[in-house]
Amino acid sequence: MNTVTTILPLILLIGIMYFLLIRPQKKREKEVNAMRSSVQVGDEIITIGGICGKIVKTKDESLVIQVGADKVKFEIMRWAVSKVVEQSKRPAKAAEDEEPKAARKPKRIKKAAPVEEAPAEEVKQEEATPEAEPAEAASEEK
Repeated sequence: MNTVTTILPLILLIGIMYFLLIRPQKKREKEVNAMRSSVQVGDEIITIGGICGKIVKTKDESLVIQVGADKVKFEIMRWAVSKVVEQSKRPAKAAEDEEPKAARKPKRIKKAAPVEEAPAEEVKQEEATPEAEPAEAASEEK
């Protein structure tokens, strides 16, 4: 009975440590890994180094991001993603949704209707507006 009472506080301390420290940390780690694996082209991210960029290409263990006004592209590792600022508008591709695509023909572009030009007489009449004539007459009177 004496050994049980001496071991019980130690077991309680280990149990409390597990529920307060270890379990929440593992849960957070799973969420971060899920976020890093779900990033896709078009997402805006911030790296652990503080670099903000947009994902241009994804690979197995790395990402190519585009940064700055000069649109510089460089490759980073997936584990370097700190957070996703803005997700792209496209839905994520699921492995079940992927089907072999049939060969599609390119869409045909419709020809634009020929533009009809206005006769030269109508253009000249539009240039000489009645509003311009009174302004000229008023300046001549002064």
